[in-house]
Amino acid sequence: MIDIATNETTPEADAGHGISFREAFRVWLRVASLSFGGPAGQIAVMHRILVEEKNWISESRFLHALNYCMLLPGPEAQQLATYIGWLTHRTAGGIMAGGLFILPGIIAIMGLSYIYAAFGQVGFIEAVFFGLKAAVLAIVIQAVVRVGRRALRNRIMIALAATAFIAIFFFNVPFPLIIISAGVIGYFGAKSGRPEFAAVEHGGGNNAAAVDSMLGEELPDHVRPSVARALRVSAVWLLLWLVPVAALLIAFWLIPVIALLFARGSADIFSQIAVFFSKMAVVTFGGAYAVLAYVAQQAVEHYHWVQPREMLDGLGMAETTPGPLIMVLQFVGFMAAYRDPGTLSPMLAATLGGLLATWVTFTPCFLWIFLGAPFIERLRGNVGLNAAFSAITAAVVGVILNLAIWFAVHSIFHATVPVHAFPLSFDAPLLTSVDPWALTLALAAAIAIFRLKARMIATLGACCAAGIVLYLLGAI
Repeated sequence: MIDIATNETTPEADAGHGISFREAFRVWLRVASLSFGGPAGQIAVMHRILVEEKNWISESRFLHALNYCMLLPGPEAQQLATYIGWLTHRTAGGIMAGGLFILPGIIAIMGLSYIYAAFGQVGFIEAVFFGLKAAVLAIVIQAVVRVGRRALRNRIMIALAATAFIAIFFFNVPFPLIIISAGVIGYFGAKSGRPEFAAVEHGGGNNAAAVDSMLGEELPDHVRPSVARALRVSAVWLLLWLVPVAALLIAFWLIPVIALLFARGSADIFSQIAVFFSKMAVVTFGGAYAVLAYVAQQAVEHYHWVQPREMLDGLGMAETTPGPLIMVLQFVGFMAAYRDPGTLSPMLAATLGGLLATWVTFTPCFLWIFLGAPFIERLRGNVGLNAAFSAITAAVVGVILNLAIWFAVHSIFHATVPVHAFPLSFDAPLLTSVDPWALTLALAAAIAIFRLKARMIATLGACCAAGIVLYLLGAI
């Protein structure tokens, strides 16, 4: 417990809570190093450390911030870290918390991407990822169940989830259109007085936490919203987001010969990465698994940057390293540039592609928090907006189910048959191409997670070990 009254003369007295920047750095570094297991696990780690152990923020304010972050596109766990860091130590605190949260993942995924690109075809490495894919499939199914229990509270929400699944899986409807449609339905459903669209209420506990004592009735300047501040924040973070991207694009295809510019145009891999992941940072509501559904739909089927099994391998990397699950996008950008390096060496192009994807994915997250957080009270009081979010969450369940089935089709079956009969458009598995060992491992992983309540890391490790054993026995 932090005694606010006794810390007014400390170097951090102007912050009003006595939490030093150095202490905050150590705590956020600890949070980052323990942030395994996707958004649910990462949010649980933050809750345990910041609410239960440190008492920096109350239960009610934690949930208040979490609900706001879940309204935003992008990874909600990283945005929640940025939000709480901003509350405690202003913009510098938000940058520190949000930056530390993704730094271990950037380093780990980059290292694993180098290994994958150089040695991915080696039998031993393939065996590890063979087992990893089975565990990842079970983990995604678990995400469907977990989010579904919270979001599908009535028949209307179940219908929204089913409609979203049918639309994206069988008819290839774009993910942003599904999310926008669900939000509109939820908004007008609430306006019509339908109780099914009411947002889930969360109870809160400790009102004596450090941040809550700091805020009190009078909001500090950095928490108080204003138009001038919003314009300054927008200008700074839009420049940080877009200027490096523009500079990189200019360096790679605007400065060279004009003829080359016209020859390559928008087909240049770096421009494609910059535009695609920037668009994704704006439209991907619903958390990490929903983002992955959109990326899988576009990066695999439209751009052909990675194959379905490679998307699963990348997700396995992200599941087994600290940091947001969405760090898999760095792997996608890495592989895209590795396969189309232009005049660069493949590894240099891949490094730039991975870092570019990471930059345009996460820089907007800071913009959303620093721009929107001061207006959070107004957002939380908006019944229509909360109802829209409830409907979006229900639709996201169907989107995640699509992701689970997509992964299953491409990891358990060796071949698929494209079905294109207007308006249907999907890949059907060729039943005779089933991989019995992949199916067995996936079922075993599901039993471990759902029946034996095994921890995610233990399940991932066991499946990787099983893949190696199968390779040594000559079964795969």
